[in-house]
Parts: sequence; structure tokens; C-alpha cells
Amino acid sequence: MTQQLSIVLSQMTQAVGDLAANAEAMRAVRARHPRADLILYPELQLIGYPPEDLVLKPALAERAAKLLAELAAETADGGPAMLVGSVERDGPDLYNIVALLDGGRIVATRRKHELPNYGTFDEKRVFVPGPLPDVVEWRGVKLGLPICEDGWLPKVCQHLAGQGAELLISVNGSPYEIDKDERRLTQVFASRVAETKLPLIFLNRVGGQDEIVFDGCSFVLDADGSTAHRLTDWESEERVTRWTKGGSGWTCEAGAIAEWEAHPADIYSAMIVSLRDYVERNRFPGVVLGLSGGIDSAICAAIAADALGPDKVWCVMLPSRFTSAASLDDAAGCAAMIGCRLDTIPIVPAVEAFDAMLAGSFADVEVDITEENVQSRIRGVTLMALSNKFGPMLLTTGNKSEMSVGYATIYGDMAGGYNPLKDAYKMTVFAVAKWRNENVPRLSRNPVTPVMPDTIITKPPSAELRPDQKDEDSLPPYADLDRMLHMLVEEEASVDDVVARYGFDRDAVARIERLLMLAEYKRRQAPPGVKLSTRNFGRDRRYPITHGFRTG
Repeated sequence: MTQQLSIVLSQMTQAVGDLAANAEAMRAVRARHPRADLILYPELQLIGYPPEDLVLKPALAERAAKLLAELAAETADGGPAMLVGSVERDGPDLYNIVALLDGGRIVATRRKHELPNYGTFDEKRVFVPGPLPDVVEWRGVKLGLPICEDGWLPKVCQHLAGQGAELLISVNGSPYEIDKDERRLTQVFASRVAETKLPLIFLNRVGGQDEIVFDGCSFVLDADGSTAHRLTDWESEERVTRWTKGGSGWTCEAGAIAEWEAHPADIYSAMIVSLRDYVERNRFPGVVLGLSGGIDSAICAAIAADALGPDKVWCVMLPSRFTSAASLDDAAGCAAMIGCRLDTIPIVPAVEAFDAMLAGSFADVEVDITEENVQSRIRGVTLMALSNKFGPMLLTTGNKSEMSVGYATIYGDMAGGYNPLKDAYKMTVFAVAKWRNENVPRLSRNPVTPVMPDTIITKPPSAELRPDQKDEDSLPPYADLDRMLHMLVEEEASVDDVVARYGFDRDAVARIERLLMLAEYKRRQAPPGVKLSTRNFGRDRRYPITHGFRTG
């Protein structure tokens, strides 16, 4: 009977849909650990996660089966066994599986039982739930193999414990959310250990995939609930864990306990990783963005330089007749601190041309927000022209507070390919900017600080589309607005709930709810951006554009 095991946790990134690249990456990990007994890979690592409707293509499942068989055959060399996440088709049904490969064959497969269908997850759309999984006996050891959601709920792990499992191995594709790292460890999986009295391995991936980003934060818990290992956050790591069987079962030799990033460093890392992977995997040579002298565009420029390097960030100042000298100075100072290119393209000639074009149609009509939107759209057209001509992806810079209430111009400042701030409220933007001005992120490719003049952080926010304009001319102070929005969006609270908690004027909250509902059509057309909260616009919050429900 096996009394000792060497198990490698491969916390790694992925390439969704590039099965050959994923297989080759797994082979490389195995080659680096020839003396290990078993190597673990994240959920669906062979095809990438989440595959969304891509997995419905029959050719993908066929290719996955072929590659899985090839990987299994390679284990005939006497080296480590492999636990690989993939898909399995059985007639018309498709399953999310893990396969244990050893001795040149597929020793066992287990199908995911609990399919998440909330928030970012819609696995019931593409997969069929498997039965409650049996334990897998491998080299005399009874393994329980709950797949991701199987470990987030009690039923599967309790079933496996009842079948005599000695060790629980949970491979995951668990996206980042604020505070989720500690919740996984101290609440969810600590509960599974307490319920089953079994040691547990939690393995997660790292890297960005469109609007979600994976933070890693893998760990090992002994049967007494103590933490034997904590892997780093955000970075790939291959952790060798050593296990011994004694009278009370399997225990893990203690290893390094990584310190996971606190706020707002973790938010900043999420933005770096997601933007870097999005730009590089979609093969853009860099990014271009409008640098206005305001805090949103300044922090986006800093994030881009940290993610890609300052040589791949092209900032463009697009002044109008309403742009202040202070904004020009702040934008120039920010670009100089970051070390990126800054061009200036005045939009005044284009604005005058549009004024002349529209003079007949707009005759005898007062100037209003229409003329402001024209300016924003001229900027969007200009930046898109640079993107089209030279290839960099246009980065858009609106924050979640603005997008919530529709304070963004569709086809104007909303134009772009990706938005690092899409799920960041304005007060989060302030916190992140202050933090970045005093710290160099661990993952940065531009290790400089500060990255923007302090005046960018301290001055009142303004779109500068009319004389002396300030955001708070038409919105509550951002500290109040964000409290309202957090309740209305993240908590799905009513107007009366918000008033009861904070004492805000009821009409003011009702107005914000109305603006939130009316702006849905804009958000449907917004570029993707990294998910940070429990309720981001898009994957998590899917509201109808046309509806008449209001709580205020």
C-alpha cells in the first residue's frame, strides 16, 4: 500500500480553444517533475475555461478526446500520473470531466455533478450534470475528485467521504472577485474539511479570459483544518507537496504560505493581468487611449503601461476650446511620469466643421448636451482612426459609476476594445490611483512611481464639454452615488432600502434608479472589461433594455 505521495499542483494559465497549446503546456509541467507521483491541472485545462458555446462544436470534443488519449499514452513511460480537466461526449450529452491518466491509459474519469448557473456561470447551458461521483482507487489510495462547484456545496464531498475517500482533490476554474480568495479558504473549503474530516487540495488557475480573470490562490488543507500550503496569487506556480499516510490518514508536509495581496493591490493586479492577456492573446501590438488630464484616463494609462510596458502605450490629448490649461499640464505630466508617448490632436477644427454642417438643422434651437456628445464622438472617431491605421487597440476609460447612470457617450468615449475600469466604481478608481502613486505593483512592467500628478487625484472630476463643467453639477457626490449604486446593483435593493440604510433624499435615489435602468441600452454596446465585483454589467447582471419596473 502506498504510504507516501508527491503531488504537484500546477497553478497555470490557459488558452481557451487552443487544445494543442494547452496539451503542450501540461506536457512541459510533467517533464519538469519526473519524480512526482501525480500532477494536478485546473478545471477544463485541456480546452480552457469558460469555453461558453465554443464547446458545442462537435469538433472540439473530438479533438479533446484525441489529445486526452495521447496524453494518457505518454504516461506509459513510468513517470507521473496526470489529473486532467476536459470534456466528454456521451451520445448527445456533453460532460465536464476530470480524467486520471496513468500507466499509459485513462484510469478513470469523473463527471461534474454540480453545474453552476449564476453570475458568470451558465454551465447548464452546455453541460449535462454527472451522477454523484464514486471515489477513484489509484495506487491503493482512495481519491475523491470534486470538480469546482462540487466542492463549493456539501453534497458531493460528503458522498465521497461516505464512500471512504482518503483525500479530496478539487480542481477549479474560480474567477477573481473582491475578497473571494479568503472566502474560498476560510469559509467554503474549510467547511468541506470540517464536514468530512479529510485533507483537501484546492487548485485554481491564473490569467485573464475576456471579462473574467483568475487569481490562482491555490492551497492545501490538512484534515484538522490547518493550512499546509498557500500558492501565490496571480502568477503561475508549480508547487510540490509531499504526503504521508499515518494512523489518522494522510497528512501534508508543511510548505510555503504565500501572502495574498490586500486591497486595492489585488484589484490593480486583476486589471493588469486581464488587460495584458486580452491584448497579447488577441495579438494587438499595444494600446492607444485618450488622455484627458482626468483620473480615469490617467489610471488606465498607468495600468496599460504596467501590463504591457510604456513603449506599447500611446496616449493622445484631444483638447477642445473647453479644455483647461491645467488638464493639458496634468496629461503631459502623467505621460512623462509613465514614460509613454503623448500626442496632441486638437478637435476644434472638427467641432467647427460639425457646427457648420448642422447649422441649418439646429437653427433656432438652444445648445444642449447634443453638442457635448458631438465633441465626445469626434474624439472617438479620431482615436479609432489611429487604431485602424497603426494597429493598437483603443482602450476605453469609463468607470462603473458613470456607466451605471449613463454618463458616457455611446460611439464617443465608449468606443474601444477593452475597459480596465468597467467594473470599478469611481471611489475605487480614486483608491487605486492613490495606491499606485505610492506603490509599484508586483506584476508591473513599468516599475516607476508616482504615475500621475497629485492634482489629477485631488481636482473635481469634469468631462470639460462646456464651460466650468463639474460631474457633481448633475450627480450626487461620488461617495454618495457609489453607495446608492452598490445597493441598487450588487444588492438588488429598492429605493426605500437605500433610503433606510443611508438616509439619502428619496427623490435623489429614485432618479439614480431611473438613470440606471435607462442606460441599459448603452451598457449592452459597451466594450468588455474585467470583472471585479459580484455583479458586473454583462455576465452577472442581465437586465432587459425595455421594461417598466421601478422601485422608486
